[in-house]
Amino acid sequence: MLSGCAGTVDVKPTPVAVRPVEKEVVPPAVDYALSLQGTPYRYGKASPEEGFDCSGFVKHVYERNGVHLPRTVSEMKETLTPVPKNNIHSGDLVFFNTSGNAVSHVGIYVNESNFVHAPSSRTGKVMVSSLKTNYWRDRFVDARRP
Repeated sequence: MLSGCAGTVDVKPTPVAVRPVEKEVVPPAVDYALSLQGTPYRYGKASPEEGFDCSGFVKHVYERNGVHLPRTVSEMKETLTPVPKNNIHSGDLVFFNTSGNAVSHVGIYVNESNFVHAPSSRTGKVMVSSLKTNYWRDRFVDARRP
């Protein structure tokens, strides 16, 4: 039996800190990104109708939520604010070296080591993957905050 859930108690409300505007965009952006799972991978594309490459996917998701990002993976990494790996939050961008370049892939961090992205291989569709798998853990380069 639960106790302390009913009754009348005089408690003054605690003021709540207002989050910065960019943080208010994150939950809808992540929700929208997750709704695009299954959209086909298409190199150079950036729309649900035509498909996405990884940076086109990230750019589309954030622009739909009022945040303008550069078009390429390297430009995103160069212009956004670095985030320590132990401080990654939902909506942060995660960058990977999948082709021998400094950075060649980007996704959107969801939660609990999961991120949503548009990979070119395996499924060829927007999907959720885990940073805990050997493949992604070994290729992780950096995280940035839009």
